[in-house]
Amino acid sequence: MPALDPDLKKAIVHMPGVEKDKLLLRLIAKDAVLTEKLQFELVEHSATLDERRDLIRQFIDRTANLNADSAGWLMMDMRTVSGYIARHLKVTKDKYGEVELMLYMLNTFYDHNAHLLAKYNSRTDKAADYIAKRTDQVLKKVAKLDPDYHIEFADDIHKLLSWVHYAAPAHYARQLGLPKEWLV
Repeated sequence: MPALDPDLKKAIVHMPGVEKDKLLLRLIAKDAVLTEKLQFELVEHSATLDERRDLIRQFIDRTANLNADSAGWLMMDMRTVSGYIARHLKVTKDKYGEVELMLYMLNTFYDHNAHLLAKYNSRTDKAADYIAKRTDQVLKKVAKLDPDYHIEFADDIHKLLSWVHYAAPAHYARQLGLPKEWLV
């Protein structure tokens, strides 16, 4: 996006307040994420964080129960859910929630669709790669959180690592150097 011309900046600063407000409201309405972020911060006063997490958990449960036909469909469903989690992070800046929801997503999808990811083959290749990379990403994000939170995530991470290393994603888990056990 090109930078604003200095003369234009000055002209905008010197606009009457009412005109600036109208212009600002029109611009905000065009950006859905910004609108949702302002709604969360200014109207909800960040009080609906748990409700937002619960909505995403419910979406994960519904999506994981769809009985995907193949590992490819499963990966597409996980990518859709990941998009919702990313939007949640953009709106709320909830890094703890991002990790919690990502762990919940990976474990829930595996719990409901383990049969699709039991063996590594050409049909599970892309999904296995995606899962291993997501696992690596989650571990890096957990490491950045306060160490007090590590205990809360320990069981979910152990569960995730155990199936990642003994199912279709094992090949990619080794390539990425994912640990077999997570030390708190």
